[in-house]
Amino acid sequence: MKKVSLFVDVQNVYYTTRSSYRKNFDYNRFWAEVSEYGDITHAFAYAIDRGDEKQMQFQNILRAIGFEVKLKPFIQRADGSAKGDWDVGITVDIMEYAAQSDLVVLVSGDGDFDILVDRVQQKYGVDVAVYGVPELTAASLQQAASRYYPIGPDLLL
Repeated sequence: MKKVSLFVDVQNVYYTTRSSYRKNFDYNRFWAEVSEYGDITHAFAYAIDRGDEKQMQFQNILRAIGFEVKLKPFIQRADGSAKGDWDVGITVDIMEYAAQSDLVVLVSGDGDFDILVDRVQQKYGVDVAVYGVPELTAASLQQAASRYYPIGPDLLL
């Protein structure tokens, strides 16, 4: 059976599904779909920690599904802007776990990951499947993926 590793950019999937569909991503349905590809050996959900109760409940749901939740503090800058992305952390983890996987699954529409997807496929010979909201997933990321799966109504709550 194939070894599958999952990497979910929680903020990206939250904002893209809300923007395009006004609905939330269905993590349970996603897990069930991806588990059909093989054994899920590693599963990470990357989120921002704002410390509120609703978010903590959501993070516990992700843990109950089977995800290891990685949190980064929300940073509010003096000018009012905010910082809180996981691009480097996701990249490091994918590079670390790709060699132990037959399939890497990335949930994000962020075009910055296209170079990573290319590199993982070249260096490790591993397929990389990308899930993203079609209108908000970079074309370069869709093209770099071994397989691209559009997030649509079947993966929404």
